[in-house]
Amino acid sequence: MSAREQLPELHCNDDGLLRFLTCGSVDDGKSTLIGRLLYDSKSILADTLANIERTSRKRGFDAVDLSLLTDGLLAEREQGITIDVAYRYFSTGTRKYIIADAPGHEQYTRNMVTAASTANLAIILIDARKGVLTQTRRHSYIAHLVGIPHLLIAINKMDLVGYSREVFERIKAGYLDFAARLGIRDVRFIPLSALNGDMVVERGDSLGWYDGPTLLDILEAAPAAHSEKKEQFRFPVQYVCRPRTAEHHDYRGYMGRIESGDISAGEEVQVLPSGIRTRIKDIQVLGQSIGQASSERSVTLLLEDEVDISRGDMIVKAAEMPTVTKQIEAMVCWLGETPLEPGRKYIVRHTTREARALVAAIEYRQDINELTRVAGGRLAMNDIGSVTFKLAQPLFVDAYRENRATGAFILIDEATNNTVGAGMIV
Repeated sequence: MSAREQLPELHCNDDGLLRFLTCGSVDDGKSTLIGRLLYDSKSILADTLANIERTSRKRGFDAVDLSLLTDGLLAEREQGITIDVAYRYFSTGTRKYIIADAPGHEQYTRNMVTAASTANLAIILIDARKGVLTQTRRHSYIAHLVGIPHLLIAINKMDLVGYSREVFERIKAGYLDFAARLGIRDVRFIPLSALNGDMVVERGDSLGWYDGPTLLDILEAAPAAHSEKKEQFRFPVQYVCRPRTAEHHDYRGYMGRIESGDISAGEEVQVLPSGIRTRIKDIQVLGQSIGQASSERSVTLLLEDEVDISRGDMIVKAAEMPTVTKQIEAMVCWLGETPLEPGRKYIVRHTTREARALVAAIEYRQDINELTRVAGGRLAMNDIGSVTFKLAQPLFVDAYRENRATGAFILIDEATNNTVGAGMIV
């Protein structure tokens, strides 16, 4: 039986770009796993490989230290940990990938939230010697919170427990109990050794009792973003194009990226916040008509009627309206050093639109370790909680579970212009 036949719930015909995340506790082997994946799939340039071979020798290693492929900052290499999110790109004969390697330390949880926000699959590593740890639960909760649809629990360092099936099954049972309480449904498990390469790209010779797919098999068969359900059309306007030339005297194009859904010339649309309805006259890319476009494509839309539109407005299909609101309730991951408290004011940046916001209430803070809610109070750095905001201008939103683009926003400190929070609308 082929790997794709073994994975019916993950298989899809669209083998497009896959963004995935690796996370877990400190020293679970995330960076080494990515290095092994790149190394065994022959996705490393010769000069890069030569450089890490030299560095490995200087550090006294007999073999190549594959974690150096992602631990790119000097501070990371000195400490042997990941601090910032490291992104790597590679491709196989089937598809292209963007990997985000998230930090394991609790104080860098905010970096993990950033990496998770665009991922469609998360690999959560567990050290086979240690089992499920606090940070494992924290990262699982965040991955579930930000709507990553597929979780893969990679029980790593199986070589250090004698490739024991009993250890694998015990950790699997413990994690399933935690996942059930959290409401995680789509989760699968794989034993592997990132150091030796067992079950990463090649099967190896030490895990004969495991008859499932390798890690790369699972990645190759995973569905791309926007492919699993029909999405509503959302087009936040970034720029109004008005060329000052005689040839394009009457040209008025609305430029931006289709965040979700698809659109065709001739379809009826509605402009927000004005509510005016019109039809798509043309869809262009670099001045060429394309007739139809779908999610994540940057295009210019031309409308049949002259409508007053500016940056921050949104074009949607008339039959697929988002919620237009001046109050939002959201789960907020707090990133700032100054705590979030009721009464404070910030700028909400949602798609291409901004609005001043007042923190009306903090309903609760989520205790990730105990999976309980702590009422009221404030949110300190790395805390996650339910917050209500009142807005000076309306936003055009969807629930985050329905649309990750129009259900998400960031909070800006007006005094410093720093990003201090990330929110997911409920």
